[in-house]
Amino acid sequence: MKLWKTLALAILGSTLATGAVAQGKKWETVRIATEGAYAPWNFSTPQGKLDGFEVELAQELCRRMNVKCEIVAQDWDGIIPALQAGKYDAIMAGMNITPKREEVIQFSRVYAAGPHGWGVMKDSPLAKLAGKDQVVHLVNDADTAKKIIEEWKPLLKGKTVGVQTSTTNSAFLEKYFKDVVQIREYKTTEQHDLDLAAGRLDAIFAAHSSIAATMEKPEFKDMTIAGAGLGGDILGAGVAVGLRKQDTDLKKMFDDAINAAIKDGTIEKLTSKWFKIKMIPQA
Repeated sequence: MKLWKTLALAILGSTLATGAVAQGKKWETVRIATEGAYAPWNFSTPQGKLDGFEVELAQELCRRMNVKCEIVAQDWDGIIPALQAGKYDAIMAGMNITPKREEVIQFSRVYAAGPHGWGVMKDSPLAKLAGKDQVVHLVNDADTAKKIIEEWKPLLKGKTVGVQTSTTNSAFLEKYFKDVVQIREYKTTEQHDLDLAAGRLDAIFAAHSSIAATMEKPEFKDMTIAGAGLGGDILGAGVAVGLRKQDTDLKKMFDDAINAAIKDGTIEKLTSKWFKIKMIPQA
């Protein structure tokens, strides 16, 4: 019996390597959740259709994995619990890899990475926050990052800052600025963008990619990115597909598809289309 189990596992392992079997079933359809409210990563069109970088990338990855792709919208604050409950098989929603998230789910290899920082109005004193046009890693450039953060605090003292709830951005503010600013959490980035433009916030803290996309809209033409861009540590190791821990075979399928899409330039083309900047890590 023990030998039979060993042989069975070996056969299963071989099958998994081809991406054919998951928990005793063949992967023919993969359901992928996205937020649908985080442009340009993912958003809903006026017609109610999901679109954006991750929607287009998901379809491309499914093609490479030879599976049918079903993409569904899911509110951010319930996106991991619903994955664990089996509502869908994967998450592609601008989700950064963090140690805390890795306690409950696993991730594919990174498919996009970019800095985070401040969004303010151009006429605000905060537009002069230190580090403009710099990108600083919280760990690799720890001394520089600490210096810049300390330089920010006097200008930000007592200000009201908007951030999307349950994100790496909210975790960053809680760690470094909870005694400096008034943190106001929002369900979506769209909501805090509107409050910033309306003067109900002094600043927002978000991914540069999201802020840049907002700035392209006419109603946000007076908004700008301020200070240095930050990455690493509590802000995560890059954006990847979130998966249930037991679905190791599906992880391999995504890893292989992402690696191939980076190698042949597909992801670079998609990031250039949606972000106007390179957002890909090294293959």
